[in-house]
Amino acid sequence: MTKWAILSGIEGNLKAYEAVMADIKRQSRFVEALYILGDVVGPTKESEELVERVRNPRLGELEPLVCKGWWEEQCLILHGLGATGEPTELIAKYGGETVKLLWDSVSRQTVQWLRNLDFGFFELDCLLIHGTTVSVSEELTLLTSPIQMLDRLSRMQANNLFCGRSGLTFQYQLQTGSITTQVTTLDYQPSPQTINVSPRQVIGVGNVGRTLGEATYTLYNPNTNQVEFRTVRYGDKKGFGVKNKKSESFVKIQNVISEG
Repeated sequence: MTKWAILSGIEGNLKAYEAVMADIKRQSRFVEALYILGDVVGPTKESEELVERVRNPRLGELEPLVCKGWWEEQCLILHGLGATGEPTELIAKYGGETVKLLWDSVSRQTVQWLRNLDFGFFELDCLLIHGTTVSVSEELTLLTSPIQMLDRLSRMQANNLFCGRSGLTFQYQLQTGSITTQVTTLDYQPSPQTINVSPRQVIGVGNVGRTLGEATYTLYNPNTNQVEFRTVRYGDKKGFGVKNKKSESFVKIQNVISEG
């Protein structure tokens, strides 16, 4: 049974990463690929050691495929290599103290490595990305509208979108339906256009490092389209578990709302 292990949001938490890697190793004969969807680093003193660990897998471990996340983007901005000149989003969200912590936690050498990371990956019919194709900062959740979800999937013609920005584990399915659109101007009224929608889904892959003592990640079988959310506990409460997809983290949208 072939599976992908999909992580996001390590945020410099080395203990959490080690716990997840140990869990993956227990099932290594089933896992053929390892993806890290951004936020490898964070404003922690372990970020440098964490990057070194990711870049140098141990014997028997998979070579991870890593793309940029929100924290990587903030590092690039701080070093004058980002899309904007000032870390306004970072300051607004966490304040000036965190800006200094991030600057002190990630070396210039590591920033050069971050600079060369991919924005995302497209494998088979799956898009794996930290945020969305619109922005690394954009969060998709169970509250996101079906129209917005469909737009983010359609931009890359993906049937499955895996994202990590929200830090949540969820499975959001768009069932077969249609969208009817019509644009009317003062001098022209075209016939409505109907777009048929095939079943697609958006998967929130969880967060490895944000919650101390508990890491979440996702296993995906590309042959059966099966999604499995795993929770790994480390530190005082060690162990692991599987989140049932029928819990509150799972939602189906039976019909896509028509828009006029």
